[in-house]
Amino acid sequence: MTTRMSDEPALGRRSFLRGAAFIAAAAPILTEAQLAHAAAQSAAPAAPPSGMALHGQSPNAPPPGMTLINANENPLGPSKAACDAIARVAPLGGRYDLNGETDLLARTFAAQNGLKLENVAVYAGSSEPLHYSVLAFTSPTRSFVTADPSYEAGMFAAKTSQAKIVKVPLSADCAHDVKAMVKADPQAGVIYICNPNNPTGTLTTKQDIVWALENKPAGSILLVDEAYIHLTDAQDTLDLVAAGKDLIVLRTFSKIYGMAGIRCGFAVARPDLLAKLAPFGQNAMPITGSAAARASLEDAALVPERRKLIGDTRRDTLAWLKANNYKVIGDPQTNCFMIDTGRNGKAVFAAMKAKNVLIGRTWPIWPNAVRVSVGTPEEMAKFKVAFKQVMDSPPMAFEDHRQLAQLDGFAAL
Repeated sequence: MTTRMSDEPALGRRSFLRGAAFIAAAAPILTEAQLAHAAAQSAAPAAPPSGMALHGQSPNAPPPGMTLINANENPLGPSKAACDAIARVAPLGGRYDLNGETDLLARTFAAQNGLKLENVAVYAGSSEPLHYSVLAFTSPTRSFVTADPSYEAGMFAAKTSQAKIVKVPLSADCAHDVKAMVKADPQAGVIYICNPNNPTGTLTTKQDIVWALENKPAGSILLVDEAYIHLTDAQDTLDLVAAGKDLIVLRTFSKIYGMAGIRCGFAVARPDLLAKLAPFGQNAMPITGSAAARASLEDAALVPERRKLIGDTRRDTLAWLKANNYKVIGDPQTNCFMIDTGRNGKAVFAAMKAKNVLIGRTWPIWPNAVRVSVGTPEEMAKFKVAFKQVMDSPPMAFEDHRQLAQLDGFAAL
């Protein structure tokens, strides 16, 4: 592994920007959608109906009627207020944010959360700021520390910055083991805490996050990914940003707000930390995304109503799984959960896909576990039928072990 020489000449602003842009261009910004799509494409997909691409659907799209509970999306979609906002601003789309929609969104979010405007950077989802935060604060001498299993995108960014990746198993109750994470590497650059965690849907207490913040290695930051925070009653960490602490908080509108395909998110941090992300670039926000996000924030009933709807469906599904003696991992509190199937998880994934139900991928540390996203009650009813049929059948046998290996869309990190 290469290291940076201490006598390397300091980079000027222009050359630094060129170097940062090169790194950003060379590094794919991976999203939940891409990770889920890779797993789906690798699991012996059925051939699409002939002529599908000529009738408005890509041949790579899932077949019509497939139950999609694989990517932690919200099947409820954008709220009516968000859709109305999109319709309002769409005719202005020939201009670059004529009405300042993105600024209005940032101001609304800051005001609602006791933050200054300078604490908020708006992005097209949270994938970009996650990626850029890792590039900015890790290096060949500053590692990326993450729970295992947890959301994988940060690890791919760390590979780009040539940072050591340190994976720390979850605690016995499937929370982040923050003491082990803090001790894992005294030269850590980023300690990544996805809370609630993807894929387990489990929570780490705010008390533990504060402990990690107070005891982390000098010069490191906490990167707290709160993509799923609205689906729970957990305390968020935005007040720690307001207090000027060493953390960056990520937010997205892809989950409870149902805007995965519209794209909007935030990086929330001290101005000096956000400034470290700026050299990697930032595209202008689509005005439709900004307007829809602001309308969602201003809809006071949206979050509690959806939290209850999704929570009721999750609780019903988990109760059914436990009643049928299937092993749910931990105590999931959000819109996904993991099941220890007791057999090869990738084979279960493939068998479920064959029954027209697309569930989530596996993680190397738990090869027998599959992640399931919470869909509508009707979708989860289909899941129950298909899952019982799969689990009542003998485990799939693969004549060619390479076929089983191909069910991983990306190489294990």
